[in-house]
Amino acid sequence: MGARTGVDCVKWEKFDRYEALSSHAADLLLQAVRQNPRTVLGLPTGSTPIGMYRRVAEACAREYHCFRDVRTFNLDEYVGIPLDHPGSYHTFMQQRLFDHVDIRRENVHIPDGSANDPVAECDRYESAIIAAGGIDLMFLGLGRNGHIGFNEPGAPFASRTRMVELTPSTREANARYFEDGFVPTHAITMGISTILDARSIVLLIAGEGKQAAIERLRSGEVGEDFPASALWRHDDVRVLVA
Repeated sequence: MGARTGVDCVKWEKFDRYEALSSHAADLLLQAVRQNPRTVLGLPTGSTPIGMYRRVAEACAREYHCFRDVRTFNLDEYVGIPLDHPGSYHTFMQQRLFDHVDIRRENVHIPDGSANDPVAECDRYESAIIAAGGIDLMFLGLGRNGHIGFNEPGAPFASRTRMVELTPSTREANARYFEDGFVPTHAITMGISTILDARSIVLLIAGEGKQAAIERLRSGEVGEDFPASALWRHDDVRVLVA
């Protein structure tokens, strides 16, 4: 573990309420779209970005062709479940965002966890990001153990899109999304190096039980035991905390 490598590379913003964080995050996303209608977004799932997606959908309902030329790449997807499974991230994104904006379906990219060859799917996904010119603005959430995407503690900072085994704590945290009792054991995720290639990054932190992770990230100590600490190696990161 070493000292942080950047100076003022991570900018912190504190919000009193989750609603205020969500509103600000939505403003950042919409500003990126308005400045460049063909922008490439990296998008997360989970409970934290739900408020952001709701506000983006509300704003785009009032704007013509808000998302028409935007391209999106989701961080991750479970392996071994169909795309239309209620717990899949395909379903999550359709319900929370894509069904409510005018994005072209061919511009939506989410790993296919139902692919016959998940390893080949990882390579295809990484290549698709490169072919799109890379990600302009990446949104992330923070796990209690410091994971970003499905990059769990110990994930190599040099990692690219790959299949990973989910830790028991992550499977337990996500069990509420699987009413049939089966929680996937593996997922496809962008790697840490893939994430760091984004031109700008916004990390959203909300919910109970995150204080220890916040303090570790604030310390600036960089190590693979805490995946989010890799963000100190990027020169344009905003952290929104509620």
